[in-house]
Formats: sequence, structure tokens, C-alpha cells
Amino acid sequence: MTHPTPMIAVPEAELDELRSRLLHTRWPTPWPTGDWEAGTDPGELRRLVTHWATDYDWRAHEAAVNALPSHLADIDGTPVHYLRFDGEHPGALPIILTNGWPSSFLELTTLARRLAAPSRHGGDPADAFTVIVPSLPGFAFSPQRPSLTEPAQTHEIWHRLMHGELGFERYAAHGSDLGAGITSRLAEAHPEAVVGIHVTAVAGPAAHDAAGVTAEERAYLDSVAGWSAEEGAYLHQQSTRPLTLSYGLADSPTGLLAWIVEKYRTWSDCGGDLSSRFSDDFLLTQASLYWFTGTISTSFRPYYEYARALTRRVERVEVPTAVALFPADLSQPPRSWAERTYHVTRYTRMPRGGHFAAHEEPGLLAHDLTEFFRRASLEGVMKSGA
Repeated sequence: MTHPTPMIAVPEAELDELRSRLLHTRWPTPWPTGDWEAGTDPGELRRLVTHWATDYDWRAHEAAVNALPSHLADIDGTPVHYLRFDGEHPGALPIILTNGWPSSFLELTTLARRLAAPSRHGGDPADAFTVIVPSLPGFAFSPQRPSLTEPAQTHEIWHRLMHGELGFERYAAHGSDLGAGITSRLAEAHPEAVVGIHVTAVAGPAAHDAAGVTAEERAYLDSVAGWSAEEGAYLHQQSTRPLTLSYGLADSPTGLLAWIVEKYRTWSDCGGDLSSRFSDDFLLTQASLYWFTGTISTSFRPYYEYARALTRRVERVEVPTAVALFPADLSQPPRSWAERTYHVTRYTRMPRGGHFAAHEEPGLLAHDLTEFFRRASLEGVMKSGA
């Protein structure tokens, strides 16, 4: 077992350099448009950049990050950072939570605390989980895998972490966005260990007969195509020429912030008002983690590897699966579409929330997770832990 350890101590010189870069941003010639119509709004970005350079207290957030229950593990030569929140009830079911992009482990901490100590939020201590929140390879404190093909893919690293390093014979898994794909592959590869999965996005079937698609499924596929045409430029770039993009974002903190803040606004249930869902400090801490760890470039790798068929696609997940859809998230697959790939035993359309549900609506998400893993959705599998 590893021991809690502080993870980051940014030298004062690096803080000074960041502030200098922000204050000396070379701003583009303004367009006769604004209000996010053609991309990140210049007025909002200038306001955030000024706050980052002058008022934002990185040291306070650095201390908060270092106070988290961080651990480091060596998984067959691959260093992995993870948080561990022990459940308040003996025998709590272990669960591994995996974030998406442009997120980090930090986005999952509120959810993790709710799951580990439900009694602090009006819940039953018997519903507690022991929660593991790893940093994806190439995100924040987990270095990228040393090659595009070796060592093991992320879902195998997760299984070795949970089963080999931490000793959990049986465990649960939850994921969103990229994390939903990793969670799905984990369940597909290790059904003997994964008691069930909870995801906010699903993998489409490997193949389907267009003639057999229902009207609801056709409307969904049309909406996906529309979203890809309107919002999918980032996906195409990160999947095809990520390195070309990375030079600018690794060199300019303003550019990095613009790239991720647009996604927090567009993909969340904020109604166009970032501050209704995210504080300035939350957004700037996420950007600071990418900046100080130098990981914006490596965070693009999952897109490139999947597009190049270096990551195996999901074929069929037989373990019990819960699908939770938040209305402002990227897509809203019908249950029948999810059932083409998953053994769906719970399907929930949430009343609010978006792509960053663990931060936007941790209460809703924790409740759905608890209900799924507590009740008959698991088809009689009882909670057990190591």
C-alpha cells in the first residue's frame, strides 16, 4: 500500500513566469463579433486572464490539492497517481471514478467525498463506497505512457491498480466522456471483477443495420451528426493533428485557457453564464494544473490513439450497466441504442446538469450511483469489498 503524499510545489520563478506571460499576452486583432458566437468571448477571456495574473491565489489551491489523499503506485512500470477516499462503512464497495476531457481528478473530489461518507449528506452509512480517483495517463500527476502501444491500455492499468495493487477482488466503476469509454473497456475485459458500471456516455455498436434503426435512434444519430458539424472541430484536430495544436497551447497560458473554457461553457448546463456553474478559481485551477504539469498536449493522446485504432473499441459489455444522461451533455442516446452494446439495467434522464456532472450536480450523480449499486440493478450481486 502506498502512503499519502503531497503532489505539487511550483517554484516561485514558475509562478512569476506564468504571470508575466499572462500580462504580456499578444491579443489577436478583434473581430466585429462577440458573445461566444465565433469562439471564446474576448471580454470574458480578458477578465479571466487578468484575474489569473493578479488576484488568483495559486498557493491556496496548491495547498488544497496537496491536502487530498493522494497516492502513487507503480503499475508494471507505469507510474499512476490516484486519490483514495475510504468508505465510512466497513466492507464498502470499492469504486473507481474516471474523468473525461478537459477535466482532471480534481473535478471528481466532491462526488468522491459524497460517495465515501453519505451520512454527511443525509444518506445511509451502509451505502458508502471506498472511492479511487486516478489521474489518467498524461493528465496532471500521472505521466503519459511511454509509447503509443505499450505498456497496457488505460483500462488494463486501472484493473491492475484496483485488483493487483489495492487488492480489491470485486469493484464497481463509473466514467464520463473519455472515462466512460475506459470504464466500458474495463468491464468488457474483466467481467469477473467488475460488478457493474455507471456511465454518462455510451459507445455505439460496432455495426448496425440502417434499416433496423428506430425513429428515435435515427433522430439521435441525426443530432450527433449535427453536433459534430457545429461543435466537433476540437475533436477532429485532437484526433488528427494534436501536436500542431499543442505547441501554441503549451506556450500560451491565455491560449490554453481559451481552449478549455469554451468547453466548460458550451458543454455545461450554465445557460451561457459560466459563473452559474463554475467559479473563476475552479476554472483557473484546472487550467493551472494543465499549465504547471505541462500536460495539455498529452491530454490529447486518447483522441489520437482511438482515431488510429490504437485503442480497442468496445464490442459488448455484459456486466450490469447504468446510463445516466444529463440534458446539457454532448449526446442523449436512447435506451435502445445503449442496449445494442451494453446490458442496461438502469437508464436515467437527469433533470439538469451537463458534461461536467460530477462538479455541476454531484448530488444527483451520487444518488443515481448509490441507487444503482444498492438495488436490484445488480441482479442480486451484493456489495462486497477487500
